[in-house]
Amino acid sequence: MQATIVDGVLEALRIGVGFLWTAAWAIIMGLTVTSLVQVYVSKERMARVLGDGDLRGLAKATAFGAASSGCSFGAVAIGKGLFKKGAHAVTFLAFMFASTNLIVELGLMILILLGWEFLVAELLGGLVLIAVMAVIVHLTLPENLFDEVRETLNERDRESGVTEDPTCGMEGRDEYSLTTDGGETLKFCSEGCMETYRQQASSSGGWREELRSWGGWYRVANQFRKEWSMIWKDVVAGFLISGFVIVFVPQSVWNVLFIRGDGLLVTAENAVMGVAIAVVSFVGSMGNVPFAVALWGGGISFAGVIAFVYADLITIPVLNVYRKYYGWKVMLYILGVFSVTMAFTGFLMEVLFDALGIVPNLAGGRTATERTYFELDYTFSLNLVAFALSGFLLYVYRRGLGAPGQYRDPVCGMRTDEEGPAATHDGETYHFCSRTCREAFEEDPDEYATGHPTVMEGHDH
Repeated sequence: MQATIVDGVLEALRIGVGFLWTAAWAIIMGLTVTSLVQVYVSKERMARVLGDGDLRGLAKATAFGAASSGCSFGAVAIGKGLFKKGAHAVTFLAFMFASTNLIVELGLMILILLGWEFLVAELLGGLVLIAVMAVIVHLTLPENLFDEVRETLNERDRESGVTEDPTCGMEGRDEYSLTTDGGETLKFCSEGCMETYRQQASSSGGWREELRSWGGWYRVANQFRKEWSMIWKDVVAGFLISGFVIVFVPQSVWNVLFIRGDGLLVTAENAVMGVAIAVVSFVGSMGNVPFAVALWGGGISFAGVIAFVYADLITIPVLNVYRKYYGWKVMLYILGVFSVTMAFTGFLMEVLFDALGIVPNLAGGRTATERTYFELDYTFSLNLVAFALSGFLLYVYRRGLGAPGQYRDPVCGMRTDEEGPAATHDGETYHFCSRTCREAFEEDPDEYATGHPTVMEGHDH
């Protein structure tokens, strides 16, 4: 018995890590493209999305979300910032849908792990999600509900001294603050966003000139690091959980939860159940894609699987964030609108794909337990390229090549200047990007002190 459990655990780990290995290059390449887009294309981050809930505002929110982060919590936090600035409910909800369903890295993962049919359903369904949600909200939105919540939210933030990160709209923190030349104090949500602001303030020229300089690549590297830091826990957890679900959840469980057979009733039940499973799965962001593979392997219908992938914005942890931001009434309203939208769109995708004869045939492929994952094939080659690229970006960031600032933070390696926190050790003055790094230095200065706090100039180009 014990040997059987151990064998099962090892097999679950083999599958989970194998999935991660299979999709690693897609994640890295996707995050790189997203970083490039966010650094060089999306200049007016907030203003482009604000506006009424009309077709134009909806299109702007969709475009901005597609070029934004794939983290569920990041999407919700940025959506809150847009909402506080006056964005219509339809607009900021559309942004959240787009930023979790229409991004590059998610599409690549779906293509690799589930197939092109699911990719088409994800992209087409993402647009349908936004359209259906907009119609439902316009028909059902309680009068003044969101206006009252916006006023309460702004008043609460003013009383508590909350300020927004000017680069992403998330809540700024005291330890990541700086004073501009005009005397204005800005607060950021993280070291990465504070560094992004410094880069934007110091950069010059177009994107071609920027990419021919170390400074331009440093901006991309910093954004890449920010993107990865937001999603890596969900991604790793999703891959590992999927392996254990495939190995240890018996087929009888799926047979109880999901009706089998043909017909619109079966399709509808599977779509609704797919959303329900997503709510209680606790797996969001891109981590729900490998979990979807486990559902697909369990024989769940196309509608159920694609509805599950859509539903990362209503997992229990994300719902709790809605409650904290907007209160119970708005949280329940968002849950209701999103659940109906996601289930209906999953149902619609299967009906459409069935009519076109392109619903994938599960029986035609190898199961997760039958597959071999670590071979000298195209995946191995693409992963080598992707790891080399991520290594290059990490090297640029850690070395601070082209980063603004005269000094290097000895704790995290970021560039900084005399405006930031400072500490003296052995006669040398060290400058830090934040109070957090200074406190880490003061706890054990010998670990971080280099004796060379000043960065040599002349390495930007």
